[in-house]
Amino acid sequence: MPVVRQSHVVYTVQPGDTLSAIAARFGSTVLEIQRANLQDPRFIEPNVIFPGWTLVIPVPTVRPFDTTYLPVPGDTLFRISQRFSAHFDLIAGVNRLQDPNLIFVGQLLWVPAFVYEIEVGDTLFGISRRFQIPITKILAANEGRPGFSLDFIFVGFRLLLPLPSSRNIVVTHPFPGDIMPSRELVEGFARVFEANVLMQIRDDNGVIVSAERFTTALEGPPAYGYFSGTVLIDRPPTSPSGQLWVYSAVQSMAVL
Repeated sequence: MPVVRQSHVVYTVQPGDTLSAIAARFGSTVLEIQRANLQDPRFIEPNVIFPGWTLVIPVPTVRPFDTTYLPVPGDTLFRISQRFSAHFDLIAGVNRLQDPNLIFVGQLLWVPAFVYEIEVGDTLFGISRRFQIPITKILAANEGRPGFSLDFIFVGFRLLLPLPSSRNIVVTHPFPGDIMPSRELVEGFARVFEANVLMQIRDDNGVIVSAERFTTALEGPPAYGYFSGTVLIDRPPTSPSGQLWVYSAVQSMAVL
C-alpha cells in the first residue's frame, strides 16, 4: 500500500508527552504511531520519544484523506508553507484564516501533503523520480522525524510528500501516481476567475486522452472554493503514464 489512504496529523512532541497520551488525544493507537514513525531498528526503546521530534499520527477518517499540521510555539504560516513547498496564500485561503499572520498553538491546519509507506526496494531517489518531487522538498517535509535521513529509509515508514500545487489550485484527489480509470472524480480547492476550473488528461507523448472539461468551484475569488468534477477517457493513451492538468483559462496551470 504505497500511498496511504488515511488521514494523518503532523505533530511535534512536547515535554511530558507519551505515546499513549498522543494516541488517546488523536484517536490513534501506540502501535500505529510506532509503525508509521519508528521503523528504524536502531531504536532500542520504541516507547521512548523526545521533545522536538515530528511524528506522523494516523487518525480515523472517512474521505477525503487529508493531512493536517498542529502548530507549535514559534511557528508561522510562512514557515509551514515552506516546509510543505506550498504558497502562503494557498494554505491561508484553504484554512480560511482571517489573519494569516496570526496562527495559534493547537490550531489544526490543513496542509497540501500526502503520505507514502516505504516498500521493499524503495529509495528516496526512486520516490522522488516516481512522484516528480525534488528530494530537497521531501527532506523539508520530513524534517525532525525520528528514523528518517537522506541515507536510510526503512520498510513501513510513512513518508510525508508535498502535493503538487500552485498559488491558486491544489488537487486533493486523485493522489499523484494513482491509476486513472475511464471515469475519475477530481477534487480540490481553487481560487480562479469566475470559479471555473478546467481539467484534461494528457499522456507523456502530449496526446490529449481526456478532452477539456470544466467544473465550478463552490466559491469564487478571493476565496478558495472546493471543486469536484469528472474526467472521462476519450481516446486510448499512447504511453503508459501521463498527467492530469487542472487549471483556469486566465491563470497558470497546476499540473499533476
